[in-house]
Amino acid sequence: MLFTSMEFLLVFLPVVYGVNFLLRGKARNYWLFLASLFFYAWGEPLFVLVMLGSIGMNYLLALGIERAKPGKCKGLFVTALAANLCLLIVFKYLNFLTETIHALLPGTKSLFPQTSIALPIGISFFTFQSMSYIIDVYRGVPAQRNPAYLGLYISLFPQLIAGPIVRYSSIAEEINARKITYADFSEGVFTFLRGFNKKVLLANVLAEAADKAFGMTDQSVCMAWFGALCYALQIYYDFDGYSEMAIGLGRMLGFHFESNFDHPYASGTLSEFWRRWHISLGTWFRDYVYFPLGGSRVSGKGKLIRNLMLVWLLTGIWHGADWTFILWGIYLGVLITSEKLLKIPQRLEKRKHELPGLLYRIPVLTAVTLGWVLFRAEHLPQAGLYLRSMFGLSGNMFLDGTFCFYGREYLIVFLAGILGAVPTAERIKNGLRHRGHLRLADLMEGLTPWIQLILFVVSISCLVMNAHNPFIYFNF
Repeated sequence: MLFTSMEFLLVFLPVVYGVNFLLRGKARNYWLFLASLFFYAWGEPLFVLVMLGSIGMNYLLALGIERAKPGKCKGLFVTALAANLCLLIVFKYLNFLTETIHALLPGTKSLFPQTSIALPIGISFFTFQSMSYIIDVYRGVPAQRNPAYLGLYISLFPQLIAGPIVRYSSIAEEINARKITYADFSEGVFTFLRGFNKKVLLANVLAEAADKAFGMTDQSVCMAWFGALCYALQIYYDFDGYSEMAIGLGRMLGFHFESNFDHPYASGTLSEFWRRWHISLGTWFRDYVYFPLGGSRVSGKGKLIRNLMLVWLLTGIWHGADWTFILWGIYLGVLITSEKLLKIPQRLEKRKHELPGLLYRIPVLTAVTLGWVLFRAEHLPQAGLYLRSMFGLSGNMFLDGTFCFYGREYLIVFLAGILGAVPTAERIKNGLRHRGHLRLADLMEGLTPWIQLILFVVSISCLVMNAHNPFIYFNF
């Protein structure tokens, strides 16, 4: 069920929140757990059994880890991690693995068939949450005694399908006891509306332009770059919009999820960009993979390179079972490792607002955009062809009528996307306050919720007219 669907907005949301307000105490948790299972089963009834199996498995293993003697605790911990990884491998990667083995070793086709297992939506997200729970229990966080409460943590519908990845330790207290205040509820509504508008009015429209560009086989240089930039903005507003809707829905229920994006396109370095992008996934790999390996506090550059490359290889693999995602992770790993070895972030720290820092943003954004081509392409040949078109290496024209048409058609939304991708409104308000225009800054602050409400009405009208409405991160 999509957050931007009419059944969610007009039926599921009013019923779930209405009943939740009428209930008190533990009953709210049981209700939300059942509602979350229904939410997931709406599109995939059978795969809700996979989730229930994951919940039951992690519930029992976590209790075993907590109660085990010191000598046996580690064995149970490794077993729990392996079980979660096996679940992910079977449903997400087994098709890719068998296909790759058959391509490399054709003789194996007679030994085992090509698998064709459907991918449960959001399996990467709820499996990583399960692993986070297991790791936290192993590190000393008390295990959850109530299986329905653990089920609520893993399946909670706001962040179930596409994150953000929530740590058990960060909301354990709110699962057991939470309050819904007027301030939280109103802030949640505003956050949801903001994310909803980003998704429908920006991501969905930019997706049309990106799809047209990537669907061509003879793009001009300008059209190829325009399509890549539209996709760079689309994936940002798609995922940031979903994250904000999830955070807002959680806040309306009394849960406080941390922000998942912090204007990454305003970053001065690649390292900063990926600290601001998909923050919950980045911190997951940092805390559970990078730091345990020693992080950057290791002896020798070789170990630092190993740690960074491993994290980025895993990041690429996490996003999808395809060579495009693996190469995307390796590509970013090489760039970020090079940046760290050359100590570019430290050199630019005091000069990020000066000419050297401002100029360095150009290769940073260029590198990110080129990476998104790998991310967007359906396969490596398409990625290679598209990248050649971007640099005029396919014998293609520099400028053509197709670019002029689509550039004019999507210009306003494209420019709005650029302005919204950086903290434009915050800078304007801060500038007004700095110059003493406090009333004007306060007026701008007060009008923002009303503007979002008006845009929400426009978004609804777009959905009613059957506007393009994909969700990129549902695939992960």
